[in-house]
Amino acid sequence: MEYIILAMLIIILVLIVTILLKGNNNLKTDEKINKLEIDLIREISDFKNDFSHSLTSDFNNQTERLDNRLRLINDKVNERLDENFEKTNKTFTNILERLSKIDEAQKKIDTLSGDIVSLQGVLTDKKTRGIFGEVNLEHILSNVFGPNNSKIYQMQYTFNNGTIADCVLFTPEPLGTIAIDSKFPLEHYQIMVDKTNSADIRNQAEKMFKVDMKKHIDAISSKYIIPGVTSDQAILFLPAEAIFAEVNAYHTDILEYAYKKRVWITSPTTLISTLTTIQIILKNIERDKYTKVIHNELRLLDEEFKRYKDRWDKLYRSIETVSRDVKDIYTTTDKITKRFNSINQVEMGEIDDKEN
Repeated sequence: MEYIILAMLIIILVLIVTILLKGNNNLKTDEKINKLEIDLIREISDFKNDFSHSLTSDFNNQTERLDNRLRLINDKVNERLDENFEKTNKTFTNILERLSKIDEAQKKIDTLSGDIVSLQGVLTDKKTRGIFGEVNLEHILSNVFGPNNSKIYQMQYTFNNGTIADCVLFTPEPLGTIAIDSKFPLEHYQIMVDKTNSADIRNQAEKMFKVDMKKHIDAISSKYIIPGVTSDQAILFLPAEAIFAEVNAYHTDILEYAYKKRVWITSPTTLISTLTTIQIILKNIERDKYTKVIHNELRLLDEEFKRYKDRWDKLYRSIETVSRDVKDIYTTTDKITKRFNSINQVEMGEIDDKEN
């Protein structure tokens, strides 16, 4: 930059000297030199001042532009930093919330794991499994028919022969009294579906599972289907959907055996459907009963209306007779009135003639 400026100064100086030499050919050499020096110094000084002023102005303008640009860049950077900080803060907050939810879920999972372990401990005992099935059965019945609805069902019902059913439904004919008993054949089922066991162990468990199911079917059929007391059918309730699905999918021989014994196998889902169907039948029977009552009342009302019509006809005829008699009386009264008026006029005329 400095070399370029110096070269420009030299060129300008040479031009100035040439101009002065051409314009002052008549002056003396010394005078020319002195004048040239003075002019040259003046021109250089003016050029220096102009150049310095211009350079300063340009530098100030460039500095101002640079400051404005830096200010804009700084504002933009701050804005981006604020946005990124806000996003980062939101992300961090969301992460903390999710971590909190994960922690809560982990606690629930731990609690559930403990409950499952406890449930497994409960289900290993036959008595507790029986209680579990009865509680599940009562819960389903209370949801369908309402709690403690003794008119429709009763838990732990004792028949005349001394047998006690987990539940009995009291329904009108042709359904009658239907017994429901809960069974939970779990031991051999778990061995049968456990794929870590060998094929022989699983096959043996499958045979024992079928034996268990048929024993339960025989027990329900012999205890809870009582001629003249109950319906000719009973319900076996399996509290586990998995066992019910296993029987329906792979053991049709058990279903056929139950059908022959008039025992219907149900799970929580299918029992709800069965009970809902029974509830609809009960409502239809109740509605039909009220329909008969309404029909009988309508028949009686029809008889009363016929009696009312007969009496109204008689009254109408009587009213018509009275109306006709009233009309005749009115006619007679009118004639008598006219007759009296005529007589009265005659008497008044005779009196007038006598006075005259």
